[in-house]
Amino acid sequence: EKAVNLKKDLAEMQEWMTQAEEEYLEKDFEYKSPEELENAVEEMKRAKEDVLQKEVRVKILKDNIKMLAAKVPSSGQDLATELNVVLENYQLLCNRIRGKCHTLEEVWSCWIELLQYLDLETAWLNSLEERVQMTENLPDKLDAVNDALESLESVLRHPADNRTQIRELGQTLIDGGILDDIISEKLEAFNARYEELSHLAVSRQIALEQQLQSMRETNHILQVLQENLAELDRQLTSYLTDRVDAFQMPQEAQ
Repeated sequence: EKAVNLKKDLAEMQEWMTQAEEEYLEKDFEYKSPEELENAVEEMKRAKEDVLQKEVRVKILKDNIKMLAAKVPSSGQDLATELNVVLENYQLLCNRIRGKCHTLEEVWSCWIELLQYLDLETAWLNSLEERVQMTENLPDKLDAVNDALESLESVLRHPADNRTQIRELGQTLIDGGILDDIISEKLEAFNARYEELSHLAVSRQIALEQQLQSMRETNHILQVLQENLAELDRQLTSYLTDRVDAFQMPQEAQ
C-alpha cells in the first residue's frame, strides 16, 4: 500500500509539472502593451514561487522512497527509477521558469529604463524650447543679445549619452518583439521633436552670433568715430583759444 501511494504521489507530481509547463512556459505572449508585460512578469514571479514551494514535497517523496527501498528493495527500486525521472523533470522545470522569470524581469527593467531616459530628454527638450523662445523679440542691446546667446549655448551643450541609451534600449525591445508598436510610436515622436527643436535652436544660435558680431562691429565704428570727433573738438577748441585764423587751419578743421 505504501508503494502504491508513493507511485500515485509521483504520478500526481509529474502531472502537476506537465500542467505548470503548459501554463507558464508554452503560452504564446506578444506583450503589445505595458500592462500585458507587467502582468506576465507578475505571473512568472508567482510561477517561480509556486514551483519552489513544491521542493518540500519533492524532498518528502525522495525520503519516503529511500526508506521504502531500504525496507522493500524490489518495490523501492522501481519507485527510485520513477523518482529520478521526476527529479530530473522538476529540476528542468525550475531552471526554465527561473530563466523565463529573469528574462521578463530584465525586459520590464529595460522598458522602465527607456521611459526614464525619455522623461529626461523630454525635460531637456522643454528647456531648449523655452530658451529658443527667449531669444525672440530681444532688446537691441549688445548685453541682451550676448546673454541670450550664452543661455542658448549652455542648453545646447547637452551630452548625447541619453539619446544613445534611448536608441539602444528601444531597438533591443523592438528586435525582441516587445511593445514594438508603442515604442516605435514614442521614438518617432521624440526624434521628430528633437530634430525640429535642434534645427531651430542651431538656426537661432547662428542668427544671434551674426547679430552680435554686427552689433560689435557697429559699436567699434561708433567708438572710433566718437574718438575722432573728440580729437577734432579738442583741436578746434585749441584753435579758437589761440585765435588762429580759419584759413590757417587744416582743411578738415575748416
